[in-house]
Amino acid sequence: MEITSRAKVNLLLSVLATLIFLQTACRLAQPSPDVSASETSPSPAPSLSSPTRGADAAPRWQPVPRITWQWQLSAPPVDTSFTADAYDIDLFDNTPDVVSRLHAQGSKVICYISAGSWEDWREDKDRFPNEIIGKKYIGWSGERWLDIRRIDLLAPIMRARLDLCKSKGFDAVEPDNIDGYDTDTGFPLTYEDQLRYNLWLAEEAHARNLAIALKNNPEQVTDLLPFYDFAISEDCFAQGWCEKMLPFIHSGKAVLAAEYTDTGIQLQDVCPQASQMSFSVILKNRSLDAPRQTCP
Repeated sequence: MEITSRAKVNLLLSVLATLIFLQTACRLAQPSPDVSASETSPSPAPSLSSPTRGADAAPRWQPVPRITWQWQLSAPPVDTSFTADAYDIDLFDNTPDVVSRLHAQGSKVICYISAGSWEDWREDKDRFPNEIIGKKYIGWSGERWLDIRRIDLLAPIMRARLDLCKSKGFDAVEPDNIDGYDTDTGFPLTYEDQLRYNLWLAEEAHARNLAIALKNNPEQVTDLLPFYDFAISEDCFAQGWCEKMLPFIHSGKAVLAAEYTDTGIQLQDVCPQASQMSFSVILKNRSLDAPRQTCP
C-alpha cells in the first residue's frame, strides 16, 4: 500500500512524540540525588571550567592593570597615609576598623594568608595536624611547608581563614606559598597536586565573593589564569621572569609587582619596563614594613 506524503509526515510526528514521552518518563522515574551523602563527602576537585557566581551576587572586585598599591605585612599598625587603589595587609593582625578606614579613603583591601605553609605564631596554629606539617621554610623562622595534597585536612582551616577575611570586610585574598610543588617541602608534591589545591582555593574565595591573587607561581599561569582575578609577583624583574605574568595583563587583570631593596635593584632599573608592561610596581624592604617607593 502506498503511503502519501502527508501520511508519512503524520507517522514521523507520531514516532517523535512517543520518543519524547518515553524520555520524559524515564527522567521522572530516576531517583533524586542523595543530598545528605553529598553534604558529608569531601569536596571534589574543582572542574576546569571558568568559575561562575549567582545572578544576584554583587560583582566581585576585579583589579585592573596599572592600579596603585601598598603592601604592609609587618610593623603594625598599618600606615594608612599612602595614596593607593589597594592595600595588601595581614588577615590576623588587622581589625575590621582598619579595613573600614581604608575603604573610607577609597582603597580596596587584600587580606594576606599563608595557604601553603604553617606559621608557629598564628592563632590557629594548633588546628594543623602534625601529619601535614613538613620541612622548614628556608629563610623564615617558625615556618614550615604544608602537605597541600590533604585538602580534606586543610579545608576546615583555610575555610575558616577565608570566612574571617570576608567577615572583616576584605575585598580579596592573597594566598601565599602556593608553589610548594617546586621546592623541597618534605612531601612528594606534583604539579597536579598544586594545581588541584590552587583551583580549590580559587573556588572557595569566589564562593565568598572575594577576588583572589595568584602569588608568584609563573609556571601555572596558563592553567590558573581563568580562575584567578589578578597576580602578585616578587622580584620578577630582578630574577627575569616578569614576561610569564603578562597573560594577566592581556586578560585585563592587574599584576602587582614588588621588588626588594636587598637585591640592589632600583626603581630606575624597572620603571620603564614596568610601564611598558602595565605592571603596578613598588620597591619594598623584604620585611614588608610601611616604607614604599613607587615609579614617578
